[in-house]
Amino acid sequence: MSKKNNDIPVIKLPDGIGEGIIIAKASFDDSSDFKEVARAHRDGGHSFFLQEKGVTHIEIDFQLYQVEAPAVFYMHPNQVHRVVEFNKATISSWIISNENLLPEYLHILEELSPVNPLPLQTEALAILSQTASLCIQLSERKHEKLYYQLLKESCNLLVALVASQYLAQAKPAYNYTRFDLITKAFKSELERQFTTTKSPASYAERLNISTPYLNECVKTTTGHSVSYHIQQRIVLEAKRLLHHSDKSVKEIAADLGYEDYSYFVRLFSKSAGVTPLTFRSKNLD
Repeated sequence: MSKKNNDIPVIKLPDGIGEGIIIAKASFDDSSDFKEVARAHRDGGHSFFLQEKGVTHIEIDFQLYQVEAPAVFYMHPNQVHRVVEFNKATISSWIISNENLLPEYLHILEELSPVNPLPLQTEALAILSQTASLCIQLSERKHEKLYYQLLKESCNLLVALVASQYLAQAKPAYNYTRFDLITKAFKSELERQFTTTKSPASYAERLNISTPYLNECVKTTTGHSVSYHIQQRIVLEAKRLLHHSDKSVKEIAADLGYEDYSYFVRLFSKSAGVTPLTFRSKNLD
């Protein structure tokens, strides 16, 4: 078993000029040394990968994806991932922190997450690749008086282009029902509050609707109750910590807002089908 940290590793973004933004393009194959990204980790910001050539095998939150060019994929800072293999891959990648994202783009990304890798048409690949190349050139021009502004604005343009691709595949906003909108609002609240807010009634209160109506909206839209979604979000975070950190089950329970350790174990076991310790032992690195 490999040595683990007390928490899930986070790849931090650079300090100084351009703080909170990193962008690069590189080619990899089976013999490439990519130890940093081969270890399960989170990124210190919103991550984007433009698969321009070849194939990348990547695991995101316990699900394995085979990303074949041309494609793009976006990962939220909360998502834990690791590269399993590169196969003659050329990738443009960029990471941008919340502080550097335009508020409207941050809102869109929060609503999108989580998403799957997205295949691209040739035209979309071309515009994204050209824009990424320009951003990389700008990132190297540190002598510019407005260097940070140029880097920030160009990366936000890239984010907008990727978000636009994902939105094009999504249900048009004008087709959203009230049930859809309430479910989206609930999921956004859940992502922000799942460690502190556990009851459907609390989420209903935040959304200024009744608990039965919230349940009706969410169940109609997703096929599952509000309680189910709350439990699934908690269990996902527990799985991340069990697999990628050496925190004890009791510490994980406390991190997720459970003073009653036994209750947390029962909740996890019911949802995952195994106890937390069994899950950990079956998923050793």
